[in-house]
Amino acid sequence: MSDTAPRRTRRTARILLLGQDGRLLLFRYVAPGFDPFWIMAGGECDPGEDYPAAARRELREETGIDAQPLPLGITRQADYVYAGEPVQAIEHFFVHRTDTATIDTSGHTELEREVMQEHRWFTRVEIGSWPETIYPQEILELIERALDRHGGIAA
Repeated sequence: MSDTAPRRTRRTARILLLGQDGRLLLFRYVAPGFDPFWIMAGGECDPGEDYPAAARRELREETGIDAQPLPLGITRQADYVYAGEPVQAIEHFFVHRTDTATIDTSGHTELEREVMQEHRWFTRVEIGSWPETIYPQEILELIERALDRHGGIAA
């Protein structure tokens, strides 16, 4: 696909979900035409939905956890292809701490059920040495920023 193709703006909320022992929940994506990769919970804002509301909804839909993640004050732009469409994502990052290790994926959309084929809790050491790609590439820095900004969320 051409790099000059027009890109739709995709407003996205991403959640660093930190669990027991400070582990981070990531989902493994397997989509046609891409190498498998791992990414945190989150997704696109619905029309008229703000980023905090999207973070809460996405957390509930993807994990079964009903809570309001805290904003990190970090916004990032990324160009990529989502479901065959070139997009320019504007991502806002949030963080939430949970004591549960059980994740309920029954709220996944049909597309999520197809491409999000597994999830697991990662230590920071595992993230740094994992053989498959983890997005965003600066995820360890995001975790550090979350811990610095909202220290009470860490185990």
